Amino acid sequence: MSPAPVRFHDPGSTAYDFCRSALVRCPRCDRIAHFERTGRWKTSAPGEGAARPETRVICRSCGLARTMNGCCRPPLWLQAGTRHGELWAYDLAHLDLIRRFVAASLRERDPWYEHGRKMTLVARLPVWVKRARNRDEVLRTIDRMRASVTAR
Repeated sequence: MSPAPVRFHDPGSTAYDFCRSALVRCPRCDRIAHFERTGRWKTSAPGEGAARPETRVICRSCGLARTMNGCCRPPLWLQAGTRHGELWAYDLAHLDLIRRFVAASLRERDPWYEHGRKMTLVARLPVWVKRARNRDEVLRTIDRMRASVTAR
């Protein structure tokens, strides 16, 4: 008899749930740093245009602690290429969600007629990530990305 399938139930998360903080490359030393977008909006001076959220980059390696007024963020730390495409995640929680989805042989979500979000984060993943034939390669890439965080 075959083993029981590993189940994954879609929690209904969207990319917006993870984008407020991210692991990024430090602009100064090119090591891992933490990026955070605060909920506060700084008011701009007259003639500067629209107000933007305040963002912060903190690096433990070189001691960089920079507050920026803008929406730009340094490149993500958790990104890796496969032969099918680019795989990326904002932080370890986002990476863990993708890993649980890819590793599952039985993927469940709420019925389409239920109220709530329809296009969740896992529903928007590229088709090559969802395919069972690419599962081993994607899981190896995810494990390699996770190791790059824990090794530092």
